[in-house]
Amino acid sequence: MSATPIADLAFLSDRHSCALVDRAGSVEWLCFPRFDGPSVFGRLLDDDAGHWQVRPEAEWTSTRRYVGRSLALETSFTTAGGVLLLTDAMGLGPDNGGHRLGRDVPHLLVRRLACPSGQIDVLVDYRPRPEYGLIVPLLSAVDGGVAARGGADWLVLTLPADAELADGRARARLHLRAGDVIHLALQRTTLGDRPAHVWAQPDLGDLMDSTLAAWESWSELHQSYEGAWRELVHHSGRVLHGLSYQPSGAIVAAGTTSLPEGVGGERNWDYRYAWVRDASFTMLALWVAACPDEAADFFAFMTTAGAGAVGPEHPLQIMFGVGGEHDLTERTVPHLRGWRDSRPVRVGNGAWNQRQLDVYGELLASAARLADELRAMDEETRTFLVACADAAAARWREPDQGIWEVRGPPRHFVYSKVMCWVALDRAIGLAPQLHAEDRVASWTKAREEVAATVLAEGWSDRAGAFTQSFGSSALDASNLVLPIVGFLPADDPRVIATVEAIADRLTDDRGLVYRYRTDDGVDAVDGLAGKEGTFLLCTFWLAQALALAGEVERAREVFARAAAFVSDIGLLAEEVDPDTGELMGNFPQAFSHIGLVNAAWAIDQAERARPTAGAT
Repeated sequence: MSATPIADLAFLSDRHSCALVDRAGSVEWLCFPRFDGPSVFGRLLDDDAGHWQVRPEAEWTSTRRYVGRSLALETSFTTAGGVLLLTDAMGLGPDNGGHRLGRDVPHLLVRRLACPSGQIDVLVDYRPRPEYGLIVPLLSAVDGGVAARGGADWLVLTLPADAELADGRARARLHLRAGDVIHLALQRTTLGDRPAHVWAQPDLGDLMDSTLAAWESWSELHQSYEGAWRELVHHSGRVLHGLSYQPSGAIVAAGTTSLPEGVGGERNWDYRYAWVRDASFTMLALWVAACPDEAADFFAFMTTAGAGAVGPEHPLQIMFGVGGEHDLTERTVPHLRGWRDSRPVRVGNGAWNQRQLDVYGELLASAARLADELRAMDEETRTFLVACADAAAARWREPDQGIWEVRGPPRHFVYSKVMCWVALDRAIGLAPQLHAEDRVASWTKAREEVAATVLAEGWSDRAGAFTQSFGSSALDASNLVLPIVGFLPADDPRVIATVEAIADRLTDDRGLVYRYRTDDGVDAVDGLAGKEGTFLLCTFWLAQALALAGEVERAREVFARAAAFVSDIGLLAEEVDPDTGELMGNFPQAFSHIGLVNAAWAIDQAERARPTAGAT
């Protein structure tokens, strides 16, 4: 049974796909050549689904860090006889610095083994299992490595040592002395493409060096935030950039599928796709954490993926494949046991054809925030954004599945209505840039109607707060965004009451925030069994709302509660288990890093706005 703690995983990315590596030097997850492609290593979800481990033969202890300002991982293994420095990276292509990060990548996972002192025997255990562990490939020795054939994959492992091959597994031992440096690498191509090959050691050394330099170049050019929690914000910016798919401009919600919201439960979803909501939030966070020069790429992706399928008669699809695919039909993978026996393992996501009205607001909010980067937007982008605003004006009265993508009956969720208001509000501000001044009057009328309806039907005297949906008294943490998006001022009594109700009645013993309450382990909204954890995004929302209200000390306290769950290398999953304090859910989770960035920025801005002692 796969049981690796989620917090023990490190994230590698080349902006095409990602790998997850544990503390023991094992690649537990790798999808080639796209984030949403079938895994080559999937031990994260089943012991028999493949891995690639490099570790000392003798007893060891390890520490780890990211190298400089990169997403390359350095693990330091210490034994009685010597030290092994293992550096892992998804290789970047030539001329990949600055704005070009992730272009023309070789689809190569490279591992540098260095012995800075003493001497050490290193074990290499390579067990590829393409197509989510379904295929046991045929391994064969080639000059300088091992080739693997099976299914659509052609894999070549660069391994400068003799390997024992048996049952789809290669094992080798390497002996390193002080000063020795060796590179291993795995490259994947498909049948019919130019085959992968064994790489020469000097070439792998150059590739690793250029990959590290490319990340440093990107960080130097893009990251200028100097406020509170600077290092956490910058690292989150790199993680969010690492979750973007460079060829298309898409941004995935997380790097994995089916890491559960609760151990043993059925809330196991595939997050390796581009949600309009999550991607738009990511662009807003990158406005703080990194220069958003990729804004044009993102909106080009959205315009192309959603072309011809948005407007008053056609709801915008809420998510796409990273190549712009629409059909993301969900299926289960029955031969995988799941992380800690959490079944089913899912590929695809059944929410792809849900109606979620909030997406118009998130998309137009990001366009408004990034207006300077989009000054030269083309006619197709203008037409697309106008159609989104028109759709919000025409469809806001409809029920939907909401931000939490409930799989039960649609409802009139307050958050969805508010985000339709946001769509119209931001479209009005963007009207000159959109060449849509003729629509301002109708958009303004619709915006006023939405606001009046939310104020009348979204408030509950019984709850003393804005609630999850019209006619309900249930609280929902998504209403923390009311002051964040400007629907109401942060000091409005109704907003203050809602924030206090959530802080008082929707938090666990640690002060972390739930999305909403479930009853006896069954979700009252969509009927799914199993307990879920507290949501880190929602906790950061609480910190942000408090900062906007001027309660900076409380905001800092709430931020610190959530940030305490950042892993030792600066990564966050979606949730925290309320019983054990473990990170839960898909990983790394864009939503959580987005929340961290925006809350840190809001607190920093609130602190700067406070009058200094003695000021008049």
